Amino acid sequence: MEKEEVLNSAIAGDINAFQTLFAEFQKQLRSYLYRLLADRNDVEDLTHDVFIKAFTKISTFNQESSLKTWVFKIATNLAYDHLRRSKRWQVDAQDRGADLAISSESVRRAFWIVHDNSPAGTYEMREHIDYCFTCISKTLPIENQVALILKDIYDFQIREICLVLAKTEGVVKHLLNDARTTMTTVFEHRCALINKQGVCHQCSHINEIFNPRQNQQEELMKLELVKGSKKYNREELFELRTVLVKAIDPLEAAGTDLHEEIMKCVRTAIGEISGVLGEDSAAGSGDPARGDVVNRRQLGRMDAPISKITLTA
Repeated sequence: MEKEEVLNSAIAGDINAFQTLFAEFQKQLRSYLYRLLADRNDVEDLTHDVFIKAFTKISTFNQESSLKTWVFKIATNLAYDHLRRSKRWQVDAQDRGADLAISSESVRRAFWIVHDNSPAGTYEMREHIDYCFTCISKTLPIENQVALILKDIYDFQIREICLVLAKTEGVVKHLLNDARTTMTTVFEHRCALINKQGVCHQCSHINEIFNPRQNQQEELMKLELVKGSKKYNREELFELRTVLVKAIDPLEAAGTDLHEEIMKCVRTAIGEISGVLGEDSAAGSGDPARGDVVNRRQLGRMDAPISKITLTA
C-alpha cells in the first residue's frame, strides 16, 4: 500500500494504518521528549498519551504539514503542560548533582550497580556531552529549548517549527538566536573541553572513575570538539557540539541506564524529585553492596513499539 493510501486510511480511523505511520518517527519522538523532560518514565507515559490524542484527533489533520510535524506539535503541547509544574533549571544543576553524589554513598552505590550490571551501563564521554547538552538546554525558556532542539538536533525546517510552536517565522528565528547565544556562552565559560579555565570537568572526571584503564588524554583527543577547541570560534564549537549530540539517541545509547541514574541525581539535588534515587537499584539487588540484580523497571530499555498499544474506552 502506498504511503498516501496508508495516510488516508489512518485519517479515516484505521488504527493499524496510523500505527504504521507513527512507528516511522516514534524513536525520534521519544528522544525529543526525553530531551525536554529528562525522565524515561515520563517519556513512556507521554508517548502513549501523544499516540492516543493524535489518533483521536486524526480526522482534524488537514495535511498542511507532515503527519510527523503535526504529531510533534501535539507532543510539544503535552510536554509543555507537564513542564509547567516544575521550574526551569539553573546553570549549576550538574554541579549540585555532583555535590550530592560526592556526599552520598547510596547515590554512588546506585551508579555502580547500574554500571556493573546493566547492558546499557557503560560510560562514554560522548554520551556525557549529550547529557550535558540536555541539562544546559533545560535552563532555557521552554519555547527557546523546543526551537533549538527541533532545528539543531532534529533538523526541522523553520516553517515546521512555526507550526509546532504556533509562532511566526520572525519569532522562531529570534527564539533560535537567543537559545544558541545563551548555550554558546554557557559552554564557553563552563566546559573544560573547550576552555582550560572552564569550571566543569565532569566528562573526563567521571571517565576516570568508570574507565580507569583508559588513557584519558587519548580519549579526549578522539573528540572533534576537543581537537577543534583551539582553531574554531565559539559558534563553530557549538555547531560541532550539536553534530555530536545529533548522532546520539539518549534512550538507545550504550550508557543510557547509567546516565539516567546521573540525571536522577541532578533532579534530586535541585529538588525536582525526591526519595527515588537508588531505591530501584537497591530494591532489586540481592546484596546492595554488590548489586547482584538490577531492578528491571529502572533499567528497562524504551524500545517497546507503540503498535502494541490497544485503545480502550
